[in-house]
Amino acid sequence: MRARGIRVAGVAIILLSAGALLLPAGKHISSDMIGALLVAAGLIEAVAGSLRREVRLFAMAAGGVTAAAGLIFILNHQTHFFPTATLVVGWLLLRSVILGATSIEAGGSVRLWTAICAGMDLLLAILLIAGLSIATLIISLFGPTPWLIASFAWFVGVSFVVNGLLLLEVASCVSETAPA
Repeated sequence: MRARGIRVAGVAIILLSAGALLLPAGKHISSDMIGALLVAAGLIEAVAGSLRREVRLFAMAAGGVTAAAGLIFILNHQTHFFPTATLVVGWLLLRSVILGATSIEAGGSVRLWTAICAGMDLLLAILLIAGLSIATLIISLFGPTPWLIASFAWFVGVSFVVNGLLLLEVASCVSETAPA
């Protein structure tokens, strides 16, 4: 039962990632849309974390951070580039730290997948920080462009995909160790 719940959570987060990756195809991306995706994924991740025996608090904390970032997006209706970039970078860095600590406590293939998830969030944060200097020049010359704002949806989507794959691996390990 626990494995099934975690598997469903992994699939749900991967489906949310598809929604995040398709957001730039729309004419306008509101912060509410990205916020709603983050809240949904965070709540799903927190519930999946509550089903885990090992690293339960870490897994729930990672979901809580994601849901909190989503609430900030929803409550703060600014779609200006720099406040949004700072929030996304902060969310990715905090998740990376939590997942890094989780990987130390986890075992087996779950440790590897958790480390991959932490590494991906760190890499995305670094890429976003590096992109800020380029974006500063573009915004100074042309103003905020829709594709810069839309890129946040891609960062969220990639993070969701890796997180969903992590949950699928956790579910696989849980079902293998479950008593028959």
